[in-house]
Amino acid sequence: MTATGQAQRHRPPGTTGPGALRCTGLRYSFGSTRAVDGVDLDVRPGEVFGLLGPNGAGKTTAIRVITTLLPVPAGMVEVFGHDCARERMAVRRLLGYVPQQLSADSGLTGRENVALFARVFDIPRRERADRVDAVLAAVGLTESADRLAGTYSGGMVRRLELAQALVSAPRLLILDEPTIGLDPIARTSVWEHITRVRVATGMTVLVTTHYMDEAEQYCDRVALMHRGRIRAVGTPEELRTGLGRAALAAGQTAADPSAAEPSATGPTVTEPTGPAGPTGPTATAPTLEDVFRHYAGSGLDGRESTEDGGDFSDVRRTRRTASRVG
Repeated sequence: MTATGQAQRHRPPGTTGPGALRCTGLRYSFGSTRAVDGVDLDVRPGEVFGLLGPNGAGKTTAIRVITTLLPVPAGMVEVFGHDCARERMAVRRLLGYVPQQLSADSGLTGRENVALFARVFDIPRRERADRVDAVLAAVGLTESADRLAGTYSGGMVRRLELAQALVSAPRLLILDEPTIGLDPIARTSVWEHITRVRVATGMTVLVTTHYMDEAEQYCDRVALMHRGRIRAVGTPEELRTGLGRAALAAGQTAADPSAAEPSATGPTVTEPTGPAGPTGPTATAPTLEDVFRHYAGSGLDGRESTEDGGDFSDVRRTRRTASRVG
């Protein structure tokens, strides 16, 4: 089964009513620097939507606006029909947020960290213990729940932060680089738990990531963001197919008539390497990373890795680096 087919298999049944997230002409500036420049987005209820882009593209700024951490005028951002400017508290009650920055306290146990978030989210006292136990089980941390978070590996820390975000039973879960600094095994574990909870609850997921393989496998649709603007939106398969057709057409136009004749091995597809368009023939079909490079014109900078996901101090160091460059 293809990655897109896998995502569609896990997609909850369609729902009626307002979209999960709508951004209309979203703009945000830091002084004279325009970080987000006229972004239009529609995220459907129940889908996993990936926001992809190089460092400095404006992804994290957009996320901070959506989570009401940065103010914007009314009418620019709505979450399930609630305006982020006019109804900030109503929006916050609908959200679960896992930021790039470390949000777990190393001096508390895993259970105490999640219980703290349950109190912050004003979960009724009679429900807190059961709710905390349920989310710890959902992310596979029941056995280590009473250990200090400072003893956790990088992957366990990220799953703990996921539990913190899930304890309020959000309708929209926002993940800002959820697997940064993790090795491939830890990354897969985090995504397996996200998928399991999503299938069980039907929640919507908005995720930013540098990892194209994650976007391919887990996202129903993606938007490619560069220099504050959305450059393309679609399913991973649609974006790959669209680039392949454009590359093939460009190659046939540039070639002489004899070069346009089909060969014994089939048509040649060109690989995009910059914003000006595809260059350099290759025999393979475009990947999502090819699409990314075509629109962003740069590599996937900022990838960090620590063996086995590292420990708590490794996570802190990696997140600080990511926040500085992203």
